[in-house]
Amino acid sequence: MPKPVIYICAAMLFVAALPVPVYGYYVLLRIVFTAVFGYVAYIAFSRDENLLPWLYGLVAVVFNPVIPVYLPKEVWVPIDIAAGLFLLVSSGKISEIRK
Repeated sequence: MPKPVIYICAAMLFVAALPVPVYGYYVLLRIVFTAVFGYVAYIAFSRDENLLPWLYGLVAVVFNPVIPVYLPKEVWVPIDIAAGLFLLVSSGKISEIRK
């Protein structure tokens, strides 16, 4: 996954921690981040990582739009921030360029 896409996704999660009045934004987040974290779980798995695929898969399940996890906004704020930070911190493991 290209680094700019990772940064944009992390920014979207950080914006979600703010009081966004449009519910559709959160629905969009669920769809986008289920796909993003599912994809990076696949990347991590294909690179023979041990723990990362499971962590990414767990985050994908939390954000899934099919069977949504309903939590109050006060609980989602730290989840959004943690998921954004997790994406940024682990970006080196999931970027397209392999070292």
